[in-house]
Amino acid sequence: MHAILHALSITGSMTWEITWALILGFTLSAIVQAVVRRATIVRLLGDDHPRTLAVASALGMASSSCSYAAVALARSLFRKGANFTAAMAFEIASTNLVVELGVILALLMGWQFSAAEFIGGPIMIVLIAVLFRLFLRSKLLREAREQAERGRAGSMEGHAAMDMSVQREGSFARRLFSGEGFTSVAHVFVMEWAAILRDLVVGLLIAGAIAAWVPDSFWHSFFFAGHPLASKIWGPIIGPVVAVISFVCSIGNVPLAVVLWKGGISFGGVVSFIFADLLILPILNIYRKYYGPRMAAFIAATFYAAMVVAGYVVEFAFGGVGLIPDQADAKIPMEGVSWNYTTWLNIAFLLLTAALIIRFWRTGGPAMLRMMGGSPDDGHTGHHHAGHDHDGHHHAGHDHHTEHDHHAEHAQHADHHEAAPTDHAHHHHGPQTAPGDAYPRGVQ
Repeated sequence: MHAILHALSITGSMTWEITWALILGFTLSAIVQAVVRRATIVRLLGDDHPRTLAVASALGMASSSCSYAAVALARSLFRKGANFTAAMAFEIASTNLVVELGVILALLMGWQFSAAEFIGGPIMIVLIAVLFRLFLRSKLLREAREQAERGRAGSMEGHAAMDMSVQREGSFARRLFSGEGFTSVAHVFVMEWAAILRDLVVGLLIAGAIAAWVPDSFWHSFFFAGHPLASKIWGPIIGPVVAVISFVCSIGNVPLAVVLWKGGISFGGVVSFIFADLLILPILNIYRKYYGPRMAAFIAATFYAAMVVAGYVVEFAFGGVGLIPDQADAKIPMEGVSWNYTTWLNIAFLLLTAALIIRFWRTGGPAMLRMMGGSPDDGHTGHHHAGHDHDGHHHAGHDHHTEHDHHAEHAQHADHHEAAPTDHAHHHHGPQTAPGDAYPRGVQ
């Protein structure tokens, strides 16, 4: 019993330490999501040009940080006409380049880890784009599109289909500070918390249990902590493997990353571990449902390779300029609640949370929560979930466009030949490639 209570006390201390930072991160994320419309995202992701991938990454940063929702949304974008590579870039950015991840990393582990994530993330996206360009064949991509069109359910499908952005026209400030803007921010904020809460709680419990029950000597041996070069080589390789079997994704893997860093994993190993929330076993199974087993294996292999290389780049780049923190200074929060700046910040941000929850509850929020799981095609039936804010403005909680509305041909580039579903009969046109050729740039 004492061991269990010790683990729970560590979990509680860690939770209290990060509460205000999480609320701040999700509030900033909700503000951005409230003014970025889903239709805009689809329109801008029509090819795999460098500029498009940069836009995909920026839009991903302004999207849901829930790994399951990000994966579902990437499939939805692909079905509506987005380029597959751009959709994957969007997915990676959604979970690894979001503000809430940077805030919690800085608080628990140091600003260097936040910087490493925001540098390593784009490196990983570039590597994925190169690997897709070199090895993704048009036949496999056609198979993936056919499988995607079947609309098999994964997880958080309803959440991924919701467009909770402000629909009124006007400047950023005018839209954000309107009654509808307040409602949109409240809806996004609460729905994001609902999406990641399970993984966050599981991650905190696992981190507390490992910190309390697994001796540091085990991790030191496992990560070759006494051998600097071996540790640097081994860390980025084994980090994603630990993530895969931990079943923890979204920002829920950060508390476990703290424990692994204290246990001796390398700096690059921490980065690759955090990136691997898109490769945990449940999500690999969702890839299989979404795109078929062959594409799921291709995604797993290319994502893993990109994570490892990004981990190495960050490890040696930060090490070369002396920016890697001293592991001896690593500590797991165990102080509990005391009257310090953390407590005052938690009180202030919990009051903000209460205000947003009340707004959410009074403007149709509970019905949205019931639709979170949903079906991948629920968002294509033309259904709109309407709420009304206190100023009488209509707020569209869901901007669900029909799937067929988005199945127009993609814009054609001089060096791009795209294959996309074009009408209600779902006719597919094969890309213009010779047998055995790698797929042409921007092929869908």
